Amino acid sequence: MAAPEDSPAVEHLACPDCGLLQVLPPPRKGFVAECARCQRVLAGAATGRIDAPLALICTALLLLIPAAVSPLMAVSIMGAVRKSWLPSSAAAMWEDGFGSLGVLVGLFSIVIPAAFMGLLVWVLGSLHFGREARLGPAFRWVQHLRPWVMIEVFLVGCFVAYSRIRVISAVEVTLGGWCLIAATLVLLVALTQLDARTVWAALPWAAAATRSVPANSPSNAHGVACTVCDLLVPQPLSHCPRCEARLHVRKPDSFRRTLSFVIAGYLLYIPANTLPVLTIVRFGKEDPNTILSGVMELIHNRLWPLAVIVFTASIVLPLLKLCSLTWMLIATRRRSRNLLVGRTKLYRMIDLVGRWSNIDVFMVSVLVAILQFGTLTSVHAGKGLIAFGAVVIITMFATIFFDCRLMWDAPARRAHG
Repeated sequence: MAAPEDSPAVEHLACPDCGLLQVLPPPRKGFVAECARCQRVLAGAATGRIDAPLALICTALLLLIPAAVSPLMAVSIMGAVRKSWLPSSAAAMWEDGFGSLGVLVGLFSIVIPAAFMGLLVWVLGSLHFGREARLGPAFRWVQHLRPWVMIEVFLVGCFVAYSRIRVISAVEVTLGGWCLIAATLVLLVALTQLDARTVWAALPWAAAATRSVPANSPSNAHGVACTVCDLLVPQPLSHCPRCEARLHVRKPDSFRRTLSFVIAGYLLYIPANTLPVLTIVRFGKEDPNTILSGVMELIHNRLWPLAVIVFTASIVLPLLKLCSLTWMLIATRRRSRNLLVGRTKLYRMIDLVGRWSNIDVFMVSVLVAILQFGTLTSVHAGKGLIAFGAVVIITMFATIFFDCRLMWDAPARRAHG
């Protein structure tokens, strides 16, 4: 049940997916607030919680330290033993001649997750202890970094690598590996307990910004919704008073940027799936593997669940993202009003699962780091992995640059045209 519009606890915002101006009722624990038009969740069931996610994030950050300094796995082949650390995956890719992939692995598995958790601890801790600080920009960066936090994807990549190694040699998960598993699980639980709307509403300048655009005033029609925190602010302002992001009515040049990335994604998708992503050398004999042949190997070794995961994440998801974005661009260009809610839900889905396509990149980096036994067995990355990594990054950028609200704007322009 909605609160009265003159209540000081309500917040006026525009849905980030369809642009509908609406009043968010006062937060209530256990209740979910959805957009009246596209069903976007505007406030989750974890509304009002600060202490629980703060404690969990601190725990995950502490667990990440031994995960980074202790070995993840140990492999033994004919008496020779090699161990793999969290940073060694990035270093191994660099030493193997794939410096760009090494940088990406290091960023997505170590640097960005640590920065994300550190910023989140600072923001939540400042709110908990009542400290005066510029928390808006910090939490804005938390929101920006979230899609690039891939520690859970790295963990699945490690599990796929572990399953492939176990077929040919003895492998053991060591202290760092167990700490990485624990840190990832605790982080995921923490994110389920965190509601972004609760944090935005707790910021000291949020109430003043909300009062600047009364919900019962015609000026609502002339407000601009912040693309980061969704706050509705007057048009004369150039920056959001809450998160300090630059204000735009819609994401600048969204259509052309998305189209460019989608075309590049299609062009790179072919070499990504036809060129080898890794080469296994056993006793001097090279065995190049594409993504599909890796899936077939998992099936041959009766690892059906992993085969389904890798096939879906590495082959189906990138193509699904490209085809879905193509459909959205065409529908927007044609100003179609068909299946608007369905297209919006599809956009949310591909935005959520896009980073899971990086499983193969992480799996190869783990194999390259740990399976180096000279003439007995060694693994090297292939050129197809560069194309595949580029497809993943490009499709993620395409999704980020696409403004879902354009799909809802297009039919209105057609009606007025």
